[in-house]
Amino acid sequence: MKSPVVVGLGNPGRSYERTRHNVGFLVADELARRHGGSWRSKKKAEAAPVGFGLKNVTLLKPTTYMNNSGTALAGYKPDQLVVVHDDLDLPEGDVRVKVGGGAGGHNGLRSTIQHLGNDFVRVRIGIGRPPPGMTVTDYVLGWMDSAIKEAVPRAADAVEAVIGSGPEAAMNHFNTRS
Repeated sequence: MKSPVVVGLGNPGRSYERTRHNVGFLVADELARRHGGSWRSKKKAEAAPVGFGLKNVTLLKPTTYMNNSGTALAGYKPDQLVVVHDDLDLPEGDVRVKVGGGAGGHNGLRSTIQHLGNDFVRVRIGIGRPPPGMTVTDYVLGWMDSAIKEAVPRAADAVEAVIGSGPEAAMNHFNTRS
């Protein structure tokens, strides 16, 4: 992967920091911590340039809010991207790697696909489904549970595997049932 860009999807602002929908931001923060990155304001995003071994990687957290995430990615190519995001269709705390696919109802992915197409790597963190009677919006904007917080280091490991060994090797490692 040439000039990789890791995009953690989430919403800016303190009121969203620990919500299920912001787990992508938490993974980007974990990677910045591991690799000595510091966040700087960039047009429509916060960016942290880091080194993953011999590779220069840009970590991004769009500041456009989830529904407009794709606008922060202008100028990047889909084959550069590793997009990290929450996934309702995975059990809480599961981490999976995928290449391509649809938005699956995720507005951040929908915006990214609209602006760049769908041929990018995804690291998906399961947040599970809302309980009966709760809307999806209220659920994704609710506080994340411990299983999701505990998945953040594993998701960061998955991103490192994608960049270091490629998506297929990362899928073989992370997409197995435990």
